[in-house]
Amino acid sequence: MSNEVNEEVLNDTLSAEETVEESVAQELNELETIQAELASFKDKYARVHADFDNIKKRLEREKYQALEYANEKFAKDLIPVVDSLGMAIGAAEIEAEPAVLLEKLKEGVELTMKQLLGVLEKHGVTPVDESEPFDPNIHNAVQRVDSADHESGAIVNTFQKGYRYKERTLRDAMVVIAN
Repeated sequence: MSNEVNEEVLNDTLSAEETVEESVAQELNELETIQAELASFKDKYARVHADFDNIKKRLEREKYQALEYANEKFAKDLIPVVDSLGMAIGAAEIEAEPAVLLEKLKEGVELTMKQLLGVLEKHGVTPVDESEPFDPNIHNAVQRVDSADHESGAIVNTFQKGYRYKERTLRDAMVVIAN
C-alpha cells in the first residue's frame, strides 16, 4: 500500500507540476502578448508625437511666412501707381508748351491720386469723411475760430485729412473747429 500511496502522491505531484507548468506557460504567453501590445502602443505614441511636432513646426513656419508676406497683395496693387508716377515723370521730359505740359501733368497726377486712393480703399484704408461731426477719436482740433456760419464745436476747415484702417484710426484729421 505504501507503494500505491507513493505512486499516487507522485502522480498527484506530477499532475500538479504539469498544471503549474501549463499555468506558467500560459502566463508567459499572456506576458509576451501584453509586452508586444505595449511595444506597439509605444511605437504608435512615438509616431503620433513626431507627427504632432512636425505639424506644429510647419504651422509655426507658415505663420511667420504669412506675417512676413502679409503686405504682398498691397505691394502688388501699388505697382501700377508707381508705374503711373514714372510715366508722369517721363512726360515732363517731352517738349511741349509749358501750359499744355502743366495741364497734362496735373491730369496725370489727379488720375494717379485717384488710383492710389482706390488701392488704399481696396485694402481697407479710407479717408475720414470731412462732413462727420467733430470726434476727438478721429479729429485733432489744432485751432478754434469764431464762425457765424457754424455752430460751436463744428468743423470749419480741415488742414490735413485723417485716415482709417477698417475701424482703427491711422492718422487723426487736423481740423479747425468753431467756438
